[in-house]
Amino acid sequence: MTNSTATSTKPTKLTDHTLASARDGLRNKDFTALELTNAFLDAIERLDGQINSFITRTPEQARQAARQADEAIAKGQAKALTGIPLGIKDLFATKGVRTTAASRILGDFTPPYESTVTQNLLDDGAVFLGKLNLDEFAMGSTNLTSAFGGVENPWKRHGSDAKLVPGGSSGGSAAAVAAGLCLGATGTDTGGSIRQPAAYCGITGIKPTYGRCSRFGQIAFASSLDQAGPMARTLQDCAILLESMAGFDPKDATSVNQPVPRYEAALGRSIKGMKIGIPREYRVPGMPADIDKLWQEAASWLKAAGAEVVDISLPHTKHALPTYYIAALAEASSNLARYDGVRYGMRAERPSLDEMYEATRAEGFGEEVKRRILLGTHVLSSGYYDAYYLRAQKVRTLIQRDFLRAFEEVDVILTPTAPSGAFAWDEKPTDPVQMYLNDVFTVPASLAGVPALSLPGGLDSQGVPLGLQLIGRFFGEEDIIAAGHVVEQAAAFATTPKGRPALHASH
Repeated sequence: MTNSTATSTKPTKLTDHTLASARDGLRNKDFTALELTNAFLDAIERLDGQINSFITRTPEQARQAARQADEAIAKGQAKALTGIPLGIKDLFATKGVRTTAASRILGDFTPPYESTVTQNLLDDGAVFLGKLNLDEFAMGSTNLTSAFGGVENPWKRHGSDAKLVPGGSSGGSAAAVAAGLCLGATGTDTGGSIRQPAAYCGITGIKPTYGRCSRFGQIAFASSLDQAGPMARTLQDCAILLESMAGFDPKDATSVNQPVPRYEAALGRSIKGMKIGIPREYRVPGMPADIDKLWQEAASWLKAAGAEVVDISLPHTKHALPTYYIAALAEASSNLARYDGVRYGMRAERPSLDEMYEATRAEGFGEEVKRRILLGTHVLSSGYYDAYYLRAQKVRTLIQRDFLRAFEEVDVILTPTAPSGAFAWDEKPTDPVQMYLNDVFTVPASLAGVPALSLPGGLDSQGVPLGLQLIGRFFGEEDIIAAGHVVEQAAAFATTPKGRPALHASH
Protein backbone atom coordinates (compact mmCIF):
# COMPACT_ATOMS: atom_id res chain seq x y z
CA MET A 1 0.00 0.00 0.00
CA THR A 2 1.11 3.54 -0.52
CA ASN A 3 -0.22 6.91 0.43
CA SER A 4 2.10 8.45 -2.14
CA THR A 5 1.44 12.03 -3.07
CA ALA A 6 4.77 12.52 -4.76
CA THR A 7 3.32 15.06 -7.17
CA SER A 8 1.52 17.07 -4.50
CA THR A 9 2.36 20.48 -3.14
CA LYS A 10 2.50 21.00 0.61
CA PRO A 11 -0.76 22.57 1.86
CA THR A 12 -0.33 26.17 2.93
CA LYS A 13 -3.96 26.73 3.95
CA LEU A 14 -6.38 24.40 5.70
CA THR A 15 -8.64 24.39 2.64
CA ASP A 16 -5.70 23.17 0.50
CA HIS A 17 -5.69 19.81 2.26
CA THR A 18 -6.93 16.59 0.76
CA LEU A 19 -9.16 14.50 3.00
CA ALA A 20 -6.24 12.13 3.69
CA SER A 21 -3.76 14.88 4.60
CA ALA A 22 -6.39 16.59 6.79
CA ARG A 23 -7.02 13.28 8.57
CA ASP A 24 -3.29 12.93 9.25
CA GLY A 25 -3.02 16.58 10.36
CA LEU A 26 -5.86 16.15 12.86
CA ARG A 27 -4.32 13.02 14.30
CA ASN A 28 -0.91 14.74 14.57
CA LYS A 29 -2.67 17.68 16.29
CA ASP A 30 -1.28 20.13 13.67
CA PHE A 31 -4.69 21.84 13.84
CA THR A 32 -8.06 21.21 15.46
CA ALA A 33 -11.27 19.96 13.87
CA LEU A 34 -12.91 23.26 14.83
CA GLU A 35 -10.19 25.25 13.04
CA LEU A 36 -10.56 23.01 9.98
CA THR A 37 -14.36 23.32 9.98
CA ASN A 38 -14.24 27.09 10.43
CA ALA A 39 -11.84 27.39 7.46
CA PHE A 40 -14.34 25.63 5.20
CA LEU A 41 -17.33 27.55 6.63
CA ASP A 42 -15.46 30.80 5.91
CA ALA A 43 -14.74 29.63 2.34
CA ILE A 44 -18.43 28.80 1.81
CA GLU A 45 -19.43 32.22 3.14
CA ARG A 46 -16.96 33.89 0.79
CA LEU A 47 -17.52 31.94 -2.45
CA ASP A 48 -20.86 30.18 -2.44
CA GLY A 49 -22.88 33.28 -3.17
CA GLN A 50 -21.46 32.91 -6.69
CA ILE A 51 -21.12 29.11 -7.03
CA ASN A 52 -24.48 28.29 -5.36
CA SER A 53 -23.40 24.76 -4.44
CA PHE A 54 -25.21 24.66 -1.08
CA ILE A 55 -29.01 24.67 -0.72
CA THR A 56 -28.91 24.50 3.08
CA ARG A 57 -25.94 25.41 5.28
CA THR A 58 -25.64 24.02 8.82
CA PRO A 59 -22.72 25.98 10.39
CA GLU A 60 -23.75 25.65 14.03
CA GLN A 61 -24.31 21.90 13.77
CA ALA A 62 -20.95 21.60 12.00
CA ARG A 63 -19.12 23.51 14.76
CA GLN A 64 -20.80 21.39 17.42
CA ALA A 65 -19.75 18.19 15.61
CA ALA A 66 -16.20 19.57 15.23
CA ARG A 67 -15.96 20.24 18.99
CA GLN A 68 -17.07 16.64 19.65
CA ALA A 69 -14.45 15.46 17.12
CA ASP A 70 -11.73 17.37 18.97
CA GLU A 71 -12.78 15.72 22.24
CA ALA A 72 -12.65 12.28 20.58
CA ILE A 73 -9.17 12.97 19.15
CA ALA A 74 -7.94 14.20 22.55
CA LYS A 75 -9.14 10.93 24.11
CA GLY A 76 -7.47 8.87 21.38
CA GLN A 77 -10.87 7.72 20.08
CA ALA A 78 -10.64 9.09 16.51
CA LYS A 79 -12.40 7.07 13.82
CA ALA A 80 -11.84 7.01 10.05
CA LEU A 81 -13.48 10.41 9.39
CA THR A 82 -13.35 12.13 12.77
CA GLY A 83 -13.36 15.89 12.24
CA ILE A 84 -13.53 15.73 8.41
CA PRO A 85 -15.87 18.41 6.92
CA LEU A 86 -18.14 16.98 4.19
CA GLY A 87 -21.03 18.20 2.03
CA ILE A 88 -24.12 16.04 1.56
CA LYS A 89 -26.07 15.94 -1.71
CA ASP A 90 -29.59 17.12 -0.90
CA LEU A 91 -31.01 13.79 -2.07
CA PHE A 92 -30.12 12.02 1.20
CA ALA A 93 -32.55 12.23 4.12
CA THR A 94 -30.85 13.92 7.08
CA LYS A 95 -32.62 13.82 10.44
CA GLY A 96 -33.79 17.26 11.50
CA VAL A 97 -32.24 19.02 8.46
CA ARG A 98 -34.32 20.18 5.48
CA THR A 99 -34.14 17.74 2.54
CA THR A 100 -35.47 19.11 -0.75
CA ALA A 101 -34.14 17.04 -3.71
CA ALA A 102 -33.81 20.56 -5.24
CA SER A 103 -37.58 20.58 -5.84
CA ARG A 104 -40.33 23.01 -4.83
CA ILE A 105 -42.63 20.09 -4.18
CA LEU A 106 -40.63 18.97 -1.13
CA GLY A 107 -40.49 22.57 0.14
CA ASP A 108 -39.32 22.54 3.74
CA PHE A 109 -39.63 18.77 4.23
CA THR A 110 -37.55 17.81 7.27
CA PRO A 111 -37.05 14.05 7.62
CA PRO A 112 -37.43 12.47 11.06
CA TYR A 113 -34.79 9.87 10.12
CA GLU A 114 -31.26 9.59 8.71
CA SER A 115 -30.30 7.80 5.49
CA THR A 116 -28.03 4.80 5.99
CA VAL A 117 -25.17 6.28 3.95
CA THR A 118 -25.09 9.54 5.92
CA GLN A 119 -25.52 7.64 9.21
CA ASN A 120 -22.46 5.54 8.29
CA LEU A 121 -20.46 8.74 7.70
CA LEU A 122 -21.67 10.25 11.00
CA ASP A 123 -20.79 7.04 12.85
CA ASP A 124 -17.25 7.42 11.50
CA GLY A 125 -17.03 10.96 12.91
CA ALA A 126 -17.66 13.13 9.82
CA VAL A 127 -18.73 16.79 10.16
CA PHE A 128 -21.58 17.84 7.83
CA LEU A 129 -21.37 21.42 6.52
CA GLY A 130 -24.78 21.36 4.81
CA LYS A 131 -26.86 20.05 1.90
CA LEU A 132 -25.59 20.38 -1.65
CA ASN A 133 -27.41 21.52 -4.78
CA LEU A 134 -28.39 19.12 -7.60
CA ASP A 135 -30.63 18.81 -10.62
CA GLU A 136 -34.24 18.49 -9.43
CA PHE A 137 -34.78 14.90 -8.25
CA ALA A 138 -31.35 14.13 -9.79
CA MET A 139 -32.78 14.60 -13.30
CA GLY A 140 -30.32 16.46 -15.52
CA SER A 141 -26.80 16.70 -16.90
CA THR A 142 -26.11 20.37 -16.13
CA ASN A 143 -27.30 21.16 -12.59
CA LEU A 144 -29.44 23.91 -14.10
CA THR A 145 -32.82 22.28 -13.34
CA SER A 146 -32.68 22.93 -9.57
CA ALA A 147 -35.55 24.90 -8.07
CA PHE A 148 -32.87 26.69 -6.01
CA GLY A 149 -30.99 27.99 -9.06
CA GLY A 150 -28.17 26.59 -11.15
CA VAL A 151 -24.68 25.81 -9.90
CA GLU A 152 -21.64 27.52 -11.43
CA ASN A 153 -18.59 25.39 -12.25
CA PRO A 154 -15.59 26.98 -10.45
CA TRP A 155 -13.48 26.47 -13.62
CA LYS A 156 -13.18 29.16 -16.31
CA ARG A 157 -12.09 28.91 -19.93
CA HIS A 158 -8.91 30.72 -20.96
CA GLY A 159 -9.69 34.41 -21.44
CA SER A 160 -13.41 34.04 -20.74
CA ASP A 161 -15.62 34.85 -17.77
CA ALA A 162 -18.57 32.79 -19.08
CA LYS A 163 -20.36 30.70 -16.45
CA LEU A 164 -19.80 26.98 -17.12
CA VAL A 165 -22.10 24.16 -16.03
CA PRO A 166 -20.71 21.78 -13.37
CA GLY A 167 -22.49 18.76 -14.90
CA GLY A 168 -25.31 16.90 -13.25
CA SER A 169 -26.98 15.78 -11.28
CA SER A 170 -24.34 15.90 -8.51
CA GLY A 171 -23.12 19.30 -9.76
CA GLY A 172 -23.30 20.95 -6.35
CA SER A 173 -21.17 18.18 -4.83
CA ALA A 174 -18.58 18.39 -7.63
CA ALA A 175 -18.40 22.20 -7.60
CA ALA A 176 -18.08 22.39 -3.79
CA VAL A 177 -15.22 19.86 -3.73
CA ALA A 178 -13.44 21.48 -6.70
CA ALA A 179 -13.68 24.96 -5.16
CA GLY A 180 -12.29 23.80 -1.81
CA LEU A 181 -15.58 24.31 0.08
CA CYS A 182 -15.48 20.81 1.61
CA LEU A 183 -13.03 17.88 1.69
CA GLY A 184 -15.45 15.42 0.12
CA ALA A 185 -19.10 14.95 -0.71
CA THR A 186 -21.75 12.34 -1.30
CA GLY A 187 -23.12 11.92 -4.80
CA THR A 188 -25.65 9.66 -6.45
CA ASP A 189 -25.32 8.11 -9.88
CA THR A 190 -28.26 6.88 -11.96
CA GLY A 191 -26.81 7.20 -15.47
CA GLY A 192 -23.55 9.04 -14.76
CA SER A 193 -24.51 11.65 -12.18
CA ILE A 194 -21.32 11.17 -10.13
CA ARG A 195 -18.88 10.58 -13.00
CA GLN A 196 -19.93 13.30 -15.47
CA PRO A 197 -19.88 16.22 -12.96
CA ALA A 198 -16.63 14.86 -11.50
CA ALA A 199 -15.14 15.06 -15.02
CA TYR A 200 -16.50 18.57 -15.69
CA CYS A 201 -15.14 19.91 -12.36
CA GLY A 202 -11.75 18.14 -12.38
CA ILE A 203 -12.30 15.90 -9.36
CA THR A 204 -12.68 12.14 -8.73
CA GLY A 205 -15.92 10.21 -8.24
CA ILE A 206 -16.78 6.53 -7.84
CA LYS A 207 -20.07 4.84 -8.71
CA PRO A 208 -19.74 1.53 -6.84
CA THR A 209 -21.41 -1.74 -7.81
CA TYR A 210 -25.22 -1.55 -7.57
CA GLY A 211 -26.11 -2.78 -4.07
CA ARG A 212 -22.76 -1.85 -2.49
CA CYS A 213 -24.14 1.28 -0.77
CA SER A 214 -27.58 1.29 0.81
CA ARG A 215 -30.34 3.27 -0.91
CA PHE A 216 -32.35 3.60 2.34
CA GLY A 217 -33.12 7.27 2.86
CA GLN A 218 -31.93 8.24 -0.63
CA ILE A 219 -34.79 9.95 -2.48
CA ALA A 220 -35.56 7.66 -5.42
CA PHE A 221 -35.28 8.55 -9.12
CA ALA A 222 -34.90 5.15 -10.82
CA SER A 223 -34.66 2.44 -8.18
CA SER A 224 -32.93 -0.23 -10.29
CA LEU A 225 -30.15 2.21 -11.24
CA ASP A 226 -29.66 4.69 -8.35
CA GLN A 227 -26.44 4.18 -6.44
CA ALA A 228 -24.66 6.37 -3.88
CA GLY A 229 -20.94 7.04 -4.11
CA PRO A 230 -18.14 9.38 -2.99
CA MET A 231 -16.75 12.51 -4.70
CA ALA A 232 -13.44 14.05 -3.62
CA ARG A 233 -10.24 15.62 -4.94
CA THR A 234 -8.22 12.39 -5.10
CA LEU A 235 -8.75 8.67 -5.51
CA GLN A 236 -7.35 8.06 -2.02
CA ASP A 237 -9.99 10.39 -0.57
CA CYS A 238 -12.73 8.59 -2.50
CA ALA A 239 -11.44 5.20 -1.27
CA ILE A 240 -11.59 6.40 2.34
CA LEU A 241 -15.13 7.74 1.89
CA LEU A 242 -16.40 4.66 0.03
CA GLU A 243 -15.16 2.38 2.78
CA SER A 244 -17.27 4.36 5.24
CA MET A 245 -20.37 4.64 3.02
CA ALA A 246 -20.53 1.00 1.86
CA GLY A 247 -21.95 -2.02 3.67
CA PHE A 248 -24.95 -4.30 3.99
CA ASP A 249 -28.19 -2.72 5.13
CA PRO A 250 -31.20 -4.90 6.04
CA LYS A 251 -33.44 -1.84 5.44
CA ASP A 252 -32.64 -1.98 1.67
CA ALA A 253 -33.80 -5.12 -0.15
CA THR A 254 -31.23 -4.52 -2.93
CA SER A 255 -28.29 -4.16 -0.54
CA VAL A 256 -25.69 -6.91 -1.00
CA ASN A 257 -24.32 -8.72 2.04
CA GLN A 258 -20.59 -8.83 1.27
CA PRO A 259 -17.69 -7.70 3.44
CA VAL A 260 -16.36 -4.23 2.62
CA PRO A 261 -12.68 -4.40 1.59
CA ARG A 262 -10.09 -1.83 2.66
CA TYR A 263 -10.27 0.19 -0.55
CA GLU A 264 -7.41 2.51 0.45
CA ALA A 265 -5.07 -0.50 0.43
CA ALA A 266 -5.71 -0.99 -3.32
CA LEU A 267 -4.03 2.34 -4.15
CA GLY A 268 -0.47 1.06 -4.35
CA ARG A 269 -1.29 -2.39 -5.75
CA SER A 270 0.73 -3.43 -8.80
CA ILE A 271 -1.20 -3.64 -12.06
CA LYS A 272 1.49 -5.73 -13.75
CA GLY A 273 -0.27 -8.32 -15.90
CA MET A 274 -3.67 -6.60 -15.59
CA LYS A 275 -5.61 -6.54 -18.87
CA ILE A 276 -7.16 -3.20 -19.84
CA GLY A 277 -9.93 -3.22 -22.48
CA ILE A 278 -10.54 -0.38 -24.96
CA PRO A 279 -14.08 -0.73 -26.37
CA ARG A 280 -14.14 0.12 -30.08
CA GLU A 281 -17.81 1.21 -29.93
CA TYR A 282 -16.88 4.15 -27.65
CA ARG A 283 -15.04 5.87 -30.52
CA VAL A 284 -18.04 8.03 -31.39
CA PRO A 285 -18.05 10.17 -34.56
CA GLY A 286 -16.88 13.73 -34.01
CA MET A 287 -15.08 13.02 -30.75
CA PRO A 288 -12.88 16.05 -29.90
CA ALA A 289 -9.16 15.49 -30.59
CA ASP A 290 -8.31 16.53 -27.00
CA ILE A 291 -10.36 13.67 -25.59
CA ASP A 292 -9.05 11.08 -28.03
CA LYS A 293 -5.45 12.13 -27.27
CA LEU A 294 -6.02 11.90 -23.50
CA TRP A 295 -7.62 8.45 -23.90
CA GLN A 296 -4.54 7.18 -25.78
CA GLU A 297 -2.21 8.74 -23.21
CA ALA A 298 -4.02 6.98 -20.36
CA ALA A 299 -3.69 3.64 -22.18
CA SER A 300 0.06 4.25 -22.57
CA TRP A 301 0.42 5.12 -18.85
CA LEU A 302 -1.26 1.85 -17.89
CA LYS A 303 0.90 -0.05 -20.38
CA ALA A 304 4.05 1.52 -18.94
CA ALA A 305 2.99 0.28 -15.49
CA GLY A 306 2.90 -3.31 -16.76
CA ALA A 307 -0.71 -3.70 -17.91
CA GLU A 308 -1.68 -5.21 -21.25
CA VAL A 309 -4.00 -3.03 -23.36
CA VAL A 310 -6.36 -4.87 -25.73
CA ASP A 311 -9.25 -3.91 -28.02
CA ILE A 312 -12.66 -5.26 -27.01
CA SER A 313 -16.22 -5.00 -28.28
CA LEU A 314 -19.37 -4.00 -26.40
CA PRO A 315 -21.71 -4.47 -29.38
CA HIS A 316 -24.97 -3.23 -27.81
CA THR A 317 -23.50 0.12 -26.67
CA LYS A 318 -25.45 2.02 -29.34
CA HIS A 319 -28.71 0.92 -27.72
CA ALA A 320 -27.70 2.03 -24.20
CA LEU A 321 -29.04 5.61 -24.25
CA PRO A 322 -32.58 4.84 -25.52
CA THR A 323 -32.73 1.81 -23.21
CA TYR A 324 -31.68 3.93 -20.25
CA TYR A 325 -34.20 6.68 -20.93
CA ILE A 326 -37.07 4.22 -21.23
CA ALA A 327 -36.16 2.22 -18.10
CA ALA A 328 -35.17 5.20 -15.95
CA LEU A 329 -38.15 7.39 -16.88
CA ALA A 330 -40.62 4.54 -16.35
CA GLU A 331 -39.26 4.05 -12.83
CA ALA A 332 -39.21 7.81 -12.22
CA SER A 333 -42.88 8.19 -13.14
CA SER A 334 -43.72 5.45 -10.65
CA ASN A 335 -41.45 6.76 -7.85
CA LEU A 336 -42.63 10.36 -8.15
CA ALA A 337 -46.31 9.42 -7.92
CA ARG A 338 -45.95 9.70 -4.14
CA TYR A 339 -45.60 13.51 -4.33
CA ASP A 340 -49.26 14.44 -4.47
CA GLY A 341 -49.67 17.12 -1.79
CA VAL A 342 -51.01 14.65 0.77
CA ARG A 343 -47.95 13.00 2.30
CA TYR A 344 -44.88 15.19 1.72
CA GLY A 345 -43.99 18.83 1.21
CA MET A 346 -46.11 21.48 -0.50
CA ARG A 347 -49.84 21.41 -1.17
CA ALA A 348 -51.75 23.70 -3.54
CA GLU A 349 -55.16 24.15 -1.84
CA ARG A 350 -58.06 23.58 -4.26
CA PRO A 351 -61.82 22.83 -3.81
CA SER A 352 -61.63 19.16 -4.87
CA LEU A 353 -59.12 16.35 -4.32
CA ASP A 354 -58.44 15.92 -8.07
CA GLU A 355 -57.82 19.64 -8.51
CA MET A 356 -55.49 19.64 -5.47
CA TYR A 357 -53.44 16.75 -6.95
CA GLU A 358 -53.20 18.46 -10.34
CA ALA A 359 -52.29 21.89 -9.02
CA THR A 360 -49.74 20.55 -6.51
CA ARG A 361 -47.88 18.57 -9.16
CA ALA A 362 -48.15 21.32 -11.78
CA GLU A 363 -46.76 23.96 -9.40
CA GLY A 364 -44.36 21.71 -7.50
CA PHE A 365 -42.42 20.00 -10.30
CA GLY A 366 -40.06 21.74 -12.72
CA GLU A 367 -40.21 21.38 -16.51
CA GLU A 368 -37.55 18.62 -16.81
CA VAL A 369 -39.21 16.48 -14.13
CA LYS A 370 -42.63 16.91 -15.76
CA ARG A 371 -41.16 15.90 -19.14
CA ARG A 372 -39.66 12.74 -17.67
CA ILE A 373 -42.82 11.79 -15.75
CA LEU A 374 -44.92 12.18 -18.92
CA LEU A 375 -42.50 10.08 -21.01
CA GLY A 376 -42.25 7.45 -18.28
CA THR A 377 -46.01 7.25 -17.89
CA HIS A 378 -46.37 6.87 -21.66
CA VAL A 379 -43.97 3.92 -21.93
CA LEU A 380 -45.77 2.16 -19.07
CA SER A 381 -49.25 2.77 -20.48
CA SER A 382 -51.51 0.08 -21.89
CA GLY A 383 -50.52 -0.81 -25.45
CA TYR A 384 -46.98 0.57 -25.11
CA TYR A 385 -45.63 -1.45 -22.17
CA ASP A 386 -44.51 -4.39 -24.35
CA ALA A 387 -43.30 -2.18 -27.20
CA TYR A 388 -41.12 0.06 -25.02
CA TYR A 389 -40.59 -0.97 -21.40
CA LEU A 390 -40.43 -4.76 -21.82
CA ARG A 391 -38.20 -4.45 -24.90
CA ALA A 392 -35.89 -2.05 -23.03
CA GLN A 393 -35.51 -4.56 -20.21
CA LYS A 394 -34.48 -7.23 -22.73
CA VAL A 395 -31.92 -4.92 -24.35
CA ARG A 396 -30.62 -4.04 -20.87
CA THR A 397 -29.89 -7.74 -20.34
CA LEU A 398 -27.93 -7.82 -23.62
CA ILE A 399 -25.89 -4.78 -22.54
CA GLN A 400 -25.10 -6.45 -19.22
CA ARG A 401 -24.03 -9.63 -21.07
CA ASP A 402 -21.64 -7.53 -23.18
CA PHE A 403 -19.85 -6.50 -20.00
CA LEU A 404 -19.85 -10.02 -18.54
CA ARG A 405 -18.25 -11.36 -21.75
CA ALA A 406 -15.73 -8.52 -21.83
CA PHE A 407 -14.70 -9.21 -18.25
CA GLU A 408 -13.92 -12.83 -19.18
CA GLU A 409 -11.13 -11.29 -21.27
CA VAL A 410 -10.07 -8.12 -19.40
CA ASP A 411 -9.92 -6.84 -15.81
CA VAL A 412 -10.75 -3.16 -16.36
CA ILE A 413 -12.22 -1.10 -19.22
CA LEU A 414 -10.85 2.37 -20.04
CA THR A 415 -12.97 5.06 -21.75
CA PRO A 416 -13.44 8.84 -21.65
CA THR A 417 -16.04 9.97 -19.09
CA ALA A 418 -17.90 12.51 -21.24
CA PRO A 419 -17.86 13.50 -24.94
CA SER A 420 -16.76 17.08 -24.10
CA GLY A 421 -15.49 19.34 -21.35
CA ALA A 422 -17.87 21.62 -19.44
CA PHE A 423 -19.91 23.97 -21.63
CA ALA A 424 -21.33 27.39 -20.83
CA TRP A 425 -24.76 27.99 -19.28
CA ASP A 426 -25.92 29.76 -22.44
CA GLU A 427 -24.58 26.97 -24.70
CA LYS A 428 -27.03 24.44 -23.25
CA PRO A 429 -28.76 22.67 -26.17
CA THR A 430 -32.43 23.53 -26.46
CA ASP A 431 -33.15 19.98 -27.65
CA PRO A 432 -33.39 17.73 -24.56
CA VAL A 433 -32.27 14.71 -26.62
CA GLN A 434 -28.96 16.48 -27.38
CA MET A 435 -28.66 17.10 -23.66
CA TYR A 436 -29.08 13.41 -22.90
CA LEU A 437 -26.03 12.59 -25.12
CA ASN A 438 -23.75 13.90 -22.36
CA ASP A 439 -24.28 10.57 -20.62
CA VAL A 440 -23.34 8.42 -23.64
CA PHE A 441 -20.16 6.98 -22.03
CA THR A 442 -21.50 6.57 -18.49
CA VAL A 443 -24.95 5.03 -19.04
CA PRO A 444 -23.85 1.51 -20.16
CA ALA A 445 -22.05 0.75 -16.86
CA SER A 446 -25.12 1.98 -14.96
CA LEU A 447 -27.43 -0.34 -16.91
CA ALA A 448 -25.06 -3.25 -16.23
CA GLY A 449 -24.73 -2.38 -12.52
CA VAL A 450 -20.93 -2.63 -12.58
CA PRO A 451 -18.62 -0.17 -10.76
CA ALA A 452 -16.98 2.75 -12.56
CA LEU A 453 -14.93 5.75 -11.58
CA SER A 454 -14.02 9.05 -13.19
CA LEU A 455 -10.80 10.89 -12.53
CA PRO A 456 -9.30 14.00 -14.13
CA GLY A 457 -6.69 13.39 -16.81
CA GLY A 458 -5.83 16.91 -17.98
CA LEU A 459 -7.19 20.09 -19.49
CA ASP A 460 -8.59 20.70 -22.96
CA SER A 461 -7.37 23.46 -25.28
CA GLN A 462 -9.77 25.92 -23.55
CA GLY A 463 -8.40 25.11 -20.10
CA VAL A 464 -11.27 23.05 -18.64
CA PRO A 465 -10.85 19.53 -17.19
CA LEU A 466 -11.38 16.28 -19.08
CA GLY A 467 -12.22 13.03 -17.31
CA LEU A 468 -11.21 9.40 -17.81
CA GLN A 469 -13.47 6.51 -16.85
CA LEU A 470 -12.41 3.08 -15.56
CA ILE A 471 -15.07 0.36 -15.42
CA GLY A 472 -14.67 -2.87 -13.42
CA ARG A 473 -16.41 -6.20 -12.97
CA PHE A 474 -19.07 -6.66 -10.24
CA PHE A 475 -17.51 -5.75 -6.85
CA GLY A 476 -14.23 -5.02 -8.66
CA GLU A 477 -13.81 -1.59 -7.04
CA GLU A 478 -10.29 -2.50 -5.88
CA ASP A 479 -9.22 -3.21 -9.49
CA ILE A 480 -10.43 0.17 -10.79
CA ILE A 481 -8.87 1.95 -7.81
CA ALA A 482 -5.51 0.22 -8.45
CA ALA A 483 -5.57 1.05 -12.17
CA GLY A 484 -6.96 4.53 -11.47
CA HIS A 485 -4.10 5.27 -9.08
CA VAL A 486 -1.61 4.62 -11.89
CA VAL A 487 -3.48 7.06 -14.15
CA GLU A 488 -3.80 9.62 -11.34
CA GLN A 489 -0.07 9.54 -10.59
CA ALA A 490 0.85 9.83 -14.29
CA ALA A 491 -1.61 12.67 -14.95
CA ALA A 492 -0.38 14.53 -11.82
CA PHE A 493 -3.54 16.63 -11.85
CA ALA A 494 -5.48 16.52 -8.60
CA THR A 495 -3.00 17.78 -6.04
CA THR A 496 -0.97 20.14 -8.22
CA PRO A 497 -1.67 23.81 -9.10
CA LYS A 498 -3.01 22.84 -12.55
CA GLY A 499 -5.83 20.98 -10.79
CA ARG A 500 -7.08 24.12 -9.09
CA PRO A 501 -9.96 26.10 -10.65
CA ALA A 502 -10.27 29.87 -10.97
CA LEU A 503 -12.77 30.02 -8.10
CA HIS A 504 -11.04 28.36 -5.16
CA ALA A 505 -10.96 28.90 -1.41
CA SER A 506 -7.19 29.32 -1.40
CA HIS A 507 -7.18 32.30 -3.81
